[in-house]
Amino acid sequence: MSTRKAKKVLLIGWDAADWKVINPLMDQGLMPTLEGLVNNGVIGNLATLDPPLSPILWSSIATGKLGDKHGVLGFVEPDTKNMNIRPVQSTSRKVKAIWNILSQKGIKSNVVGWWPSHPAEKINGVMVSNFYQQAKDHYGKPWPMQQGTVHPAEFEEALAEMRIHSAEITSAHLLPFVPNALKESGDQYSKGLSSITKILSHAASIHNAATYIMRNSEWEFMAVYHDAIDHFCHAFMKYHPPMRKGIPEKQYEMFKDVVSSAYRYHDMMLERMIRLAGEDTTVIVMSDHGFHSDHLRPNRLPKEPAGPAYEHSPFGILCMKGEGIIKDERVYGATLLDITPTLLTMFGLPIGRDMDGKPLVQIFTEKTEPEYIDSWEDVPGEHGMHPEDMQEDPWAAQEAMNQLIALGYVENPGEDKQKAMDNNIRESSYYLSRILIYRKSYEKAAEILEKIFAEDPQLRYGLSLITCYQSLRKVPEFRAALEKVKEVKGAEIAKMDIMEADLLLLEYKTRKALDVLKIAEEKAAHMPSLHIQIGKIYLRIQQFDDAQRSFMRALEIDSQEASAHDGLAAVYLHKGMYEEAAEEALNTIGLQYYYPLAHYHLGEALMKLENYDQSAQAFEVCCNLTPGNRKAHQWLIQLYDEKLNQPEKAEEHRQFISEKILGTITIVTGLPRTGTSMMMQMLDAGGVEILTDKIRTPDDNNPKGYYEYEKTKKMMTDSKWIGEAQGKAVKIIAPLLFNLSPKYEYKIIFMRRDMAEVLRSQQIMLGKKSQADAYPIVLAEAFKKHIEKAEALISRMPNTEVLYVDFTSSIDNPRDVAESISEFLGEDLDIDKMIKAVDEKLYRNKIKTETAPQQ
Repeated sequence: MSTRKAKKVLLIGWDAADWKVINPLMDQGLMPTLEGLVNNGVIGNLATLDPPLSPILWSSIATGKLGDKHGVLGFVEPDTKNMNIRPVQSTSRKVKAIWNILSQKGIKSNVVGWWPSHPAEKINGVMVSNFYQQAKDHYGKPWPMQQGTVHPAEFEEALAEMRIHSAEITSAHLLPFVPNALKESGDQYSKGLSSITKILSHAASIHNAATYIMRNSEWEFMAVYHDAIDHFCHAFMKYHPPMRKGIPEKQYEMFKDVVSSAYRYHDMMLERMIRLAGEDTTVIVMSDHGFHSDHLRPNRLPKEPAGPAYEHSPFGILCMKGEGIIKDERVYGATLLDITPTLLTMFGLPIGRDMDGKPLVQIFTEKTEPEYIDSWEDVPGEHGMHPEDMQEDPWAAQEAMNQLIALGYVENPGEDKQKAMDNNIRESSYYLSRILIYRKSYEKAAEILEKIFAEDPQLRYGLSLITCYQSLRKVPEFRAALEKVKEVKGAEIAKMDIMEADLLLLEYKTRKALDVLKIAEEKAAHMPSLHIQIGKIYLRIQQFDDAQRSFMRALEIDSQEASAHDGLAAVYLHKGMYEEAAEEALNTIGLQYYYPLAHYHLGEALMKLENYDQSAQAFEVCCNLTPGNRKAHQWLIQLYDEKLNQPEKAEEHRQFISEKILGTITIVTGLPRTGTSMMMQMLDAGGVEILTDKIRTPDDNNPKGYYEYEKTKKMMTDSKWIGEAQGKAVKIIAPLLFNLSPKYEYKIIFMRRDMAEVLRSQQIMLGKKSQADAYPIVLAEAFKKHIEKAEALISRMPNTEVLYVDFTSSIDNPRDVAESISEFLGEDLDIDKMIKAVDEKLYRNKIKTETAPQQ
């Protein structure tokens, strides 16, 4: 068993807390408790998950697993017994949470307010459910605590007295949030003031329960969840300075301090809890996502379930302090999924291999090697989870449901309960599809989305379905879905333009995609993703100044766009600005550690700066994240052989490439005399490694060479050699494609040319110039069938992509063709050299008048 690193752990969750709000407050000395943790511990961004809905996220935090595994799929769930819907409950969670695992190991745990945690589980410790703070009736009337709110029962009576009703919030409590509350009055303020009293009473109730349990029970793990920051932000972030256009000045003056005061209030509660926990306690403060507080705040929210989630930003906060944890440092690449694996490591327990997160071992002062088991689900013992057949009381959920409706997270079910249930099931399926997309299980997600989009053609269903088709490179399905989405009410023109450009890129029509995006830019210049897409195209076609401007424009809008920073890193590498490239790659990694290309770019930049040790480290991380990255392995071989004198490590990477990586094979094909040799010349000039033996030498018919490989001619009897072409380009005529091995991935560049020109060129090559103007119909039909069979074969090969290139277009528009090839291969080819490889003087058999159908 691993060594236990923490005697006690206090985990505090602040829903929606964001460094963008916290940092200015700490700079002003207004959050001294959190600042003390920051200065004496480790901090970082905590990447959220998709969809960013709190019940799903907090369940992932507690389990280390995505929603398709833990089973919580939204704010509500069907109540089939009463033909209604109810707030999601703890019985929906299908797997063990951290407190269940700790219970099995005899570690006492207290959990307060976690979402969802009602009904409370019978864990080894105390649990107070997320129904605890909900007031059912007006002040002064009986306020019984709902059955299942507290475990064990001996704490019920005391904790019931700890609750605060919103009517108990006085002006003294309100004034720190709204200093002008006693100076101004009117209906325009009453709703806001009422909202503050309710949120504040809930937060105080949770705090009272947590501190009482800390004082009156033994514990080793304590988890407390506060939703107040999220609720304060949804209600009052629109008033947060600076004043936004369209906000009434008097309301702004009344409520402008609410959000900042909410954070300061949480800092005060944090100070009390740390003091009660004791100095020997490891403290973790975190949030499930952030909340847009600047110009990125949406001006309006979509009218859909969970619409308020559009106000959430993708990074929450993470701060940890304790014995054995590094001080005054940052942690990179952390996600919500990493919390439970890290907690298990702190308690010296193994991590389940079925968990989707990883332990943040870099936070510890001593080197840490976590242990693993297959799954905690298979470990027997008393864990406190509810039995599967446990019956639920839907009435107990009604007040929580009302709050979700009031917050705008849930649609009021109204009279038609069956319709509400059907909508809820469809909505949960949609959230499941988004989880699967996050997991990159696009086929499974598409299957769900196809069904619900057919049942209810909502825009968001269609857009998610298009995302699946795009990732699966299903061009016809993408086109069909896009046409349907365009018909949906509310479809934004700019968004449709971006989708159209994505489709054109899948078809390798780079210039056309750029033209469409430029039109979209005129309509939606506020969208950073649009500028990033434009920048990526400019980067691909090697217009580096334009690419740089586009990426910088995206960062002006949102400085936390990781892909824009990485785009700049790539631009600076091309421009020879290696220090700037390294800086931008590090910026990317700081925002999103699991960004393999950023580590690759960092490795390139550091190598150019002759910082070979750190360059190797960057390439090693890239290989760990994407083991199949052949180029990163090849750079490491070069570094270890030539710069670092570590031949044994170079050999490890050579062996890995040989045994583990089946490289993609680029094939240039077509009928003889369709321009295959010219295409090979273009690839060679662009920087693609060519597989050729040069046995066939240049002649008058092909003065620049044939670029052939003799073994291809024997493919009908021997195709074992094809592995030699991994990571290279080889020329194979179309009729021989049937002999390709299915074990490799192929990118096929299929040359097409007017059949009359093909036949004329072949006749001349065979020395039959006198017959060149005749059109051999039988031969033409035979070649046509060869082509049809080859194209049908390619369409059936799941491991194959194809780009059809017209020979005449290659002569007339070599830049467009070169850019399409670079996009198709996903390589950073030298476009200018590819263009120079095209010699229009060699287009010697052009048919000026159409004599045969185009192929």
